[in-house]
Amino acid sequence: MHLGTDNGPPPVVQRDNGGMSERARHWQYDELPGVDLLRARYVRKTFVRHTHENFVIAAIVYGVEVFHHGGGDQYAGAGALALVNPDTPHTGRAGVPEGWRYGAVYPSVDVVAEIAAETTALRGTPGFVAPVVSDPYAVGLVHQVLRAADEGNALAADTLLRVAVTRLLRLNGGPMPRREVRTAGARIAARARGVLEERLARPPSLERLAAELGTGPFALLRAFRDAYGMPPHAWLTDARVRRARLLLDLGTAPSEVAVAVGFTDQPHLNRHFSRMVGVPPGAYQRERKNVQDPG
Repeated sequence: MHLGTDNGPPPVVQRDNGGMSERARHWQYDELPGVDLLRARYVRKTFVRHTHENFVIAAIVYGVEVFHHGGGDQYAGAGALALVNPDTPHTGRAGVPEGWRYGAVYPSVDVVAEIAAETTALRGTPGFVAPVVSDPYAVGLVHQVLRAADEGNALAADTLLRVAVTRLLRLNGGPMPRREVRTAGARIAARARGVLEERLARPPSLERLAAELGTGPFALLRAFRDAYGMPPHAWLTDARVRRARLLLDLGTAPSEVAVAVGFTDQPHLNRHFSRMVGVPPGAYQRERKNVQDPG
């Protein structure tokens, strides 16, 4: 397995912990549409509960990552991959004092579905069954994708991504779990989510939201957590960060983004964004500008 080095913009150095620096680069390669890329080393970094619209395929090469997923802690060490389906709440932190180093690809649902239809027997919307798979070969493939993207080798990056996703789907693929709205509580949770999406910047209190929906605050809290894996306020922060990413991709200044999505100011955006995406919003946007405006 060859990890290579960055040929693009330097990674963000977030802090130094007695000589153990934390570095992360979150970027896109225009020849891999629908895929985000990440290379990082974290020591004290803690990811709060959040979700992704895309799949997470994180290949660990050093240390251990612990992430809460599906009701329990999952451990991914060197040679293993952490695999998270879209819209699945999870966290992230170091499992050993020296932290963890990894590379990740985040392919969209459409990208994975296209690969699955061409190379596997899976039908419907595919997903990953187990959240951790030990497969050093697949770990190497992910890092080769990142290296090819760094070097501007479109043929290699596209090929290796397809090989990696196919391998993981064949080893650990199955139908995507679906949340079906069957109970009255689930229907109320879905309505509450709709209200929060519409009023992202100025949401109601839990009590007012419950009153609007004709239920009690604690009943709504339980129903929402059961349906989406987190309470309404945590889901709201997650949704704000997702919206912030879209606005940053469009070139909106971080200070304007903070107000638009409902954060008090840019420092609040910075804090929540870094705890979910892994890099500050300014660094995130600079990488997007490098892709969209090479000149």
